[in-house]
Parts: sequence; structure tokens; C-alpha cells
Amino acid sequence: MSDNGGSAVGLLSYETLVHAVAGAMGSVTAMTVFFPLDTAKSRLQVDEKRKSNSTPVILAEIAKEEGFLSLYRGWFPVISSLCCSNFVYFYTFNSLKKMMASGPGQSRPGKDLLIGIVSGVVNVILTTPMWVVNTRLKMQGVKFRNEDLHQTHYKGIFDAFSQIIANEGVGTLWNGTLPSLVLVLNPAVQFMIYEAMKRKAGRGGRKISSAKIFLIGAIAKAIATTATYPLQTVQAILRFGQYKSDAKGGGVMGSLSNILFLLMDRIKKHGALGLYKGLEAKLLQTVLTAALMFVVYEKIAAVTFRIMGMNKKLKH
Repeated sequence: MSDNGGSAVGLLSYETLVHAVAGAMGSVTAMTVFFPLDTAKSRLQVDEKRKSNSTPVILAEIAKEEGFLSLYRGWFPVISSLCCSNFVYFYTFNSLKKMMASGPGQSRPGKDLLIGIVSGVVNVILTTPMWVVNTRLKMQGVKFRNEDLHQTHYKGIFDAFSQIIANEGVGTLWNGTLPSLVLVLNPAVQFMIYEAMKRKAGRGGRKISSAKIFLIGAIAKAIATTATYPLQTVQAILRFGQYKSDAKGGGVMGSLSNILFLLMDRIKKHGALGLYKGLEAKLLQTVLTAALMFVVYEKIAAVTFRIMGMNKKLKH
């Protein structure tokens, strides 16, 4: 009975809700600041005929050819998806962390990794349709170098959902789910490293500065992103929905075949380094975004707990 009560408290606690809201707000703030870098990364992943791999050059080309505001094309659907995604992830992560706590400060890297993986799976299943739609909207109106890519015409988020379901089937909304499930290792590894480094930095009750939080968040994200980047490229291509594959079959095996086909096709056309096309922009964007997100997240959570008088409670 006591275990069930503890589980319910961990799942529905006000503390968990604060972490989820703070995580969502932190990610929205950080992504808004560094959004043009995400635009550059997406173009390099999907439009493989672009010759330049330099982030500043890509940003200059987009601004010149399509206007400065095109650097923020798809901002609203991306921010909406990111807000929901991080709310789900932070809520699940902190719920499980609270439920699995064996004692004060007894968290271990292995446990953090397991919690991160489970949180990632829940997040992927619930939010993949939003990411598919925001990838389509982000690429709408783009001037592609690759002539095989055709333009889509959506009036907004809800129109994109209805058109995709009507023309391609509801299953299309979960395109890229398999690589996304594998990619739960990205935030899982990120949070494992972040939590471990934060525990070490705060050992002995030492206060952790915002600059140190920024650095810890940046290091954690850089390691996780570099390790999983080839699958992130495949994920972006599958979500965009325009690629020629000789892979046969449906379901999981079909998805595995598509992933292998896209990976091998990328290597065949661009060499092994082609799997890392756009990594510079991705690292700039995700590392800076994650670092700023953790700073905003920690500040919002700390201020909220202080206002609500929960700071003493959290120490026990």
C-alpha cells in the first residue's frame, strides 16, 4: 500500500508539475534564441545537394534567397511541439526519479539512464505526430537545390494534420518513430551526464552557478548529439516524407529497411562523413540551446519552489 501511495505521489505531485513547466519554458526560451541554427541544420539534413556545409554561409544564403524572416519559418509549430515534448519528458523523468528514489541523494548514473530511456519512449509515442507536422511546415516554401523535392501547401498545423491523414494515411504521422525510439538514447545520455556532473558540482552543499549549469548542460548535450547524429539525419528525412527507397515491406521490418537504405545511400553519395552533414549547425544549435534551457529550467524551478515554500521540503 505504501509503495502505491508513493508512486501516486511521485506521478501527481506539484513538485513534478513545476519541473515539467520549468523544462518546457526553458526549452521554448532557448529554442527561440537559437532558432536560425535549427533552420540551417534542417536544410543540410534534407536538401543534400547544398554544396556548403558552413552554418554562416547557409544562413546567409537562406536570408538572401528567401528573406530574413525565413530563418524563423516554422517557428510556431516547432515551439509548440518542443513545449509539449519537453513537458512530457520532464514530467515523466521527474515522476520516475521520485518514484524510484531509494533514499536522499542516492541516484546513480545507471538509474538516470534507465529513467531517461523510459521517459524518451513515452515522449516519442505521444509527440511524434507533432514533430512530423512541424518538419513539413518548416520546409514549406523552401528553395531546394534538390529538384526531386516538391513543395507542400499547408495552411497551418491543423490543415497539415488533415492533409497528411487524408492523402498519406494516419500512420504517416508516426514516420521516423523507429529512429526516434533509438534516439531516446540522446536525451537519456544527456540527462545521465547532466545529473552526474550536477551532483558532483553540488557535492557538500555547494551552490552551482548559472555559468557552471550552462557548461554542464553544453558538455552533456555535445556528447549525446555527436554519438547519435546519423540517426537524427535519417529521422529528419523520414519525417519530411520525400525520399526514394528500394526497401520493401511495412511495419517494423520495413522501417528498419528504410533506415538502413537511407544510411547506406548517404554513405554512397557523400562518404561516411555524409552521415554527419549539418553536424556543425546541429552542435551549435543543440549545445547552446540545451545549455541555456538548463539554466532557465533550474532558475524557474528554484524560484517557484522558493515562492511556494517548498525549498526546505526538497532537501529531505
